Amino acid sequence: MRNLTQIFGLFLLLSTTAYGSFNLYLNEHETMRLLGLSAELYYVREGLINKYALTFTVPVGENIRDIAFTWQSLAGRPLPYKINIATTDPVVLPRPQLNISRIGEMPQDIQTFAIEMRCSGVRAAEVDVTISIEVTLNRATNNVTELVFTRRKVCLQSDVVEDHTDDTTSHTNIAKPPNAIITLIVGGILAMIVVAILISVAYCARGPSKRKPHLSQPVRTSSFQRLQTHSSSLAPSICPTNATLPRSKCSEPEELHRRISEITVQRCRVRLSSLLQEGTFGRVYRGTYNDTQEVLVKTVGQQANQTQVSLLLQEGMNLYGACHVGILSVFGVSIEDHTAPFLLYASDNNTKNLKLFLQEPIARTLTTIQIVKMSSQLAAAICHLHAHGVLHKDIAARNCVIDDDLTVKLTDNSLSRDLFPQDYHCLGDRENRPVKWLSLEALTKKQFSEASDAWAFGVLIWELCTLAKSPYNDIDAFEIENYLRDGYRLVQPLNCPDELFTIMAYCWAVSILERPTFQQLQFCLQDFYNQLTRYV
Repeated sequence: MRNLTQIFGLFLLLSTTAYGSFNLYLNEHETMRLLGLSAELYYVREGLINKYALTFTVPVGENIRDIAFTWQSLAGRPLPYKINIATTDPVVLPRPQLNISRIGEMPQDIQTFAIEMRCSGVRAAEVDVTISIEVTLNRATNNVTELVFTRRKVCLQSDVVEDHTDDTTSHTNIAKPPNAIITLIVGGILAMIVVAILISVAYCARGPSKRKPHLSQPVRTSSFQRLQTHSSSLAPSICPTNATLPRSKCSEPEELHRRISEITVQRCRVRLSSLLQEGTFGRVYRGTYNDTQEVLVKTVGQQANQTQVSLLLQEGMNLYGACHVGILSVFGVSIEDHTAPFLLYASDNNTKNLKLFLQEPIARTLTTIQIVKMSSQLAAAICHLHAHGVLHKDIAARNCVIDDDLTVKLTDNSLSRDLFPQDYHCLGDRENRPVKWLSLEALTKKQFSEASDAWAFGVLIWELCTLAKSPYNDIDAFEIENYLRDGYRLVQPLNCPDELFTIMAYCWAVSILERPTFQQLQFCLQDFYNQLTRYV
């Protein structure tokens, strides 16, 4: 199998011109913490230096406060060393502290030392930390090996500023007298009682009422909770303001029927103009609604069975009601002919499927700036879904559309299995799934979450950079699970900046807690976009 490159390509030895009699590496625990890989990462193995690994800037998440290196002298004697550490923003990240001396001797037995990175919390920023290690191999010949590592620490703003003073620095801590503490506690309890009484009085005075759903902490579900309600009498671009969130899942027949009834349109108002895509039973047409509104129409042929018809309707309703500039959701349904229902999507004449667009010759002119902007648009759309407790579960280029202005929108996955059969595989469980876009836990346990959407989003960015190449093209679908468990990931695309690939690779961490949220992805992509366009 080709291209079995580990994430970041950290284990490729591209240049091996320098030698030293020692080992320096990240042990398996540290590699798992930083990169989500179950493997050791050697910077120097038995004197052989991995220069490619040294040049890569390793991200350090906001929840990681220290990093560790493991080393061992192989020279038959301890080797003298010097360690220097510098940060690009000492205000946000004060100078990191070592748990060993900065000048000393590398031991002959295997030992691990740590570097503490504690953010000040004054503001959010990404700070580069440069770690320089000089190892003297021979004092007589002044043979010194210098290794330089770069870590990019993510710091968040915090109301509580961490204490970064050294132990040798004197502290002036003022302790409150015990009486003051007791008074404060009693006062707080009394205040809570008064507030509770006032709330109870207000509730009783208002009388019984239905509780509204609390949107600031949405329940994470696998189906779309409608954000806005489209009326068939309104233009599809208009979102009423009096919408409510449905409480039942779209997979339930009653909820599906209710949603369809709300946006049912007459078949005579829909005119088909041209066929855009065709599968075994699925069709996508360009057309018009009411002779004025340009639409995309998804439907099935006469040979489609009832299961395929039901799947079209159910998946087409998953994003129903999502009113966001980055989401293309269904606004009309025609079921007059139950064997061939129509799903209508508001669309201009120049709207195309993103995957098909990327595979056109014109897409070869895409720049990094355009790719980052498109990724940022999609991250904002998915962030909107997650904010309302919605999981997409099939994020990919095939489930997006794009126009001539390179404005990208996320859409549902109805008909995708039929129109893009090469992207779906059945692993003996009679369920066609996008295996090569799934996270490890979604693939093995069918566990979906915001983190599994983040994993798929990383693959989507990879598709943008490779013009919709098939991920893991040389790997059989049945081997993907073991491939991922062994720590292998997609290789960095040609002409893809390290900053963008770092964002992708961060999405593919084994631990769901280590993957970025879409708020973080938005921030990183927008920040990178601002850097790219600063002098353009």
